[in-house]
Amino acid sequence: MPYTLQQLSDMEEIKVLKHRYFRAIDTGDFAALPALFTADVACTYNGGTYKVSLKGREAMVEFLSNSFHSGALAMHIGIMPEINVTGDNSATGLWYLQDVFIDLEKDAHTFGTAIYTDAYRREGGVWKIESTYYDRVIEVLRKFSEMKGKPTVQRLATTGRKPHERTDISHLIHWDE
Repeated sequence: MPYTLQQLSDMEEIKVLKHRYFRAIDTGDFAALPALFTADVACTYNGGTYKVSLKGREAMVEFLSNSFHSGALAMHIGIMPEINVTGDNSATGLWYLQDVFIDLEKDAHTFGTAIYTDAYRREGGVWKIESTYYDRVIEVLRKFSEMKGKPTVQRLATTGRKPHERTDISHLIHWDE
């Protein structure tokens, strides 16, 4: 089925939106995050040992700002998007995620992949993330110290929240025992 020019334009705008999300969390550009989400955004992340569930833009930004902190290193690559424009102001998307997350303070290194399932809504002419959900495909955990390496660049060390700036987000995360 052929796409209209508007649908193609919408799909490209949604791709840029998701890329901004990944870049913002990896580089600690937390000022950019609020503009990416609807006020009523819903989020669920199903990891191998955790589940995050939250609602609302403020909770989303607070969670991400505390998770990608000054003691962390992160890399998120969203590939193979499958965007479906479902209406003039609505769309859905599937993304394959490849990620690395290192928490130096907890000596934790996570490598993984996941499938993101998103819903998008256009508000005031701008596409935003209305809901986001991922389910892990692969998650490998190990101690970072076992890798016998050290970071030579760590952008979040300067852009991420310092320990005294962080807030408690434990009510948003359920850890498996």
